[in-house]
Amino acid sequence: MVLTLVISIIAILLMLISIIVFPKIKFESFEMQTFYIFPFIAMFLFFAFKLVDIDYAMNKLISSDGMNPLKIIALFFSMSFLSIILDELNFFEYLANKALKKANGSQIKLFLILYLLCSVLTIFTSNDIVILTFTPFIIFFSKNAKINPIPYLVTEFIAANTWSMLFIIGNPTNIYIGANANLSFLEYLKVMFLPTIFAGLTSLLILFLLFKNKLKEKLDCESEEIKIKDKFLLIIALSLLIICIILLAISNYINLEMYLVSLICASTLLLFLIVNLFIKKDKTIIINGLKRIPYSLFPFVVSMFIIVLALDCNGITNNLKDLLNKTNTIFSYGISSYLSCSLINNIPMSVLFSSISTNTGSIYSSIIGSNIGAFLTPIGALAGIMWLSILKKYDIKFSFIDFIKYGAIISIPTLAVSLLGLAIII
Repeated sequence: MVLTLVISIIAILLMLISIIVFPKIKFESFEMQTFYIFPFIAMFLFFAFKLVDIDYAMNKLISSDGMNPLKIIALFFSMSFLSIILDELNFFEYLANKALKKANGSQIKLFLILYLLCSVLTIFTSNDIVILTFTPFIIFFSKNAKINPIPYLVTEFIAANTWSMLFIIGNPTNIYIGANANLSFLEYLKVMFLPTIFAGLTSLLILFLLFKNKLKEKLDCESEEIKIKDKFLLIIALSLLIICIILLAISNYINLEMYLVSLICASTLLLFLIVNLFIKKDKTIIINGLKRIPYSLFPFVVSMFIIVLALDCNGITNNLKDLLNKTNTIFSYGISSYLSCSLINNIPMSVLFSSISTNTGSIYSSIIGSNIGAFLTPIGALAGIMWLSILKKYDIKFSFIDFIKYGAIISIPTLAVSLLGLAIII
């Protein structure tokens, strides 16, 4: 037990250090992220010291139940591919530009439109995609208009990480915990609807109170014309995304697993892109789309899965479960998952909490904590780390302490009301 705990703690600490100090390693033209290296090493140490039986682990990896991480990764990758192609076609930038035009020189109106747009797009696509797409756009128009970009950047980040709770596909953490608990799309939505509404309205109110004085100045920015790269492909991609969401909603009734639904839709889009490649001889969209899939999540999720298996095999997760079950599970799991997410990142936290969440309150409160904990510290989610790196790239001054300051002010009341909403609904 002691050796398992020591290896796990060291692996996670080294992972956090790598995220902060050297998030990427470059070998000439080759570049790789570092966050999954130390958990991956820990996985092999567990096998080498026989802290986890390798046959048992392999059987778990390919099992037919919801805990199978390969199915969860397939669901996340295929949903990411659908969103990435929309981004490659300039769909998100096109909508953001329309939002800028609709503001008519009012920063308050732009603030509200941006919050609404980021929220809606996150619900139907992915919080990571929205954050990575909108951040450069916000920086660009803010510099052009000579206004403070911070209110819009923080608003975008908070909106994306709040409304990602609504659908099970909105965040890989939702997918992992939800799939482990065998939650259907509609079953998940019925429970998470009220907590997400509570969280969304609370975060919007706090954001407005924080930035209302900075938003009083008139907005003077000319928007550029953004063109959709291929209207036919956009129609196909949007249609497949809509079909995918509808099928996900009824997947439990048609006996088709969610990962198969998303894989079929993503594969169909890939076929259209291949045909388009031969017709128009333009390989940019398909190449960029395939390159941008976050493949590094595969070794990360698998290795974290093995770490949790090791903790479970050695009785450590049961001790944690017993501790959290001593009080009200909604608040004990909600607060502990929120803090764990902030300290060790939401994906390791989700893998760990998926193994100890046994009742409805603990499952959904862990999901809430995994989303809202992402905006307490930059470590809370990979999107937060990438978001800060984009700001640094464009010389936007926003420190680690600034992130925590805004994160604490917004996330603590948002977590409280969302857990309250969960307590009401269940």
